[in-house]
Amino acid sequence: MSKFILDSNFFIQAHRSIYPIDVVQSFWIKVKNLSLNGKIISIDKVRKEIFDNSSHEDELKLWCESNLPTDFFINTDSVLNNYISIVNWTNSMSHHYTNNAIQEFLETDLADPWLIAFAMSNNWTIVTYEKSQPDRKNRIKIPEV
Repeated sequence: MSKFILDSNFFIQAHRSIYPIDVVQSFWIKVKNLSLNGKIISIDKVRKEIFDNSSHEDELKLWCESNLPTDFFINTDSVLNNYISIVNWTNSMSHHYTNNAIQEFLETDLADPWLIAFAMSNNWTIVTYEKSQPDRKNRIKIPEV
C-alpha cells in the first residue's frame, strides 16, 4: 500500500487558491479521511510552517487542529541519518546552486529537507506542488534532491 507525506504547500495552496475550506468541503473531507486511515501524514516541520505563518484565527490552522489526528504531524528526530545525507548532497552541489540557495534550503526549520529525509527513511511518496526546475540556481526544489 502506497503512503504519502504532504508538503506545507499542499495545505497552503489548496486552502488559499484551489480548494478553499468553506467552498470545496469535499476535498477537505477526503484529506481528513485519508489522514484517519493513515494513508497520508506529514511532519512536525510542516506543522510549524502552517501554524507559525498563520494568525490565531487562521482557518487552515483551525481546520488542522480540528480535523487531523493528533499523531498526523510526525516528529522527524528518527530520520536524522537521512537528513545528514541530504545536507551532504546539498553542500556537494555548490558548483550548481548559489550559496544563498544552499543556506536557505538547509535552514533548521525549513520542512523540505526533512520531508525528503522522512520519505527516504520510510519509502513514502512526497506530495508537493513544487515542480522540477533543474537549471534553476537560486533555489533548491524537492524534485531536484
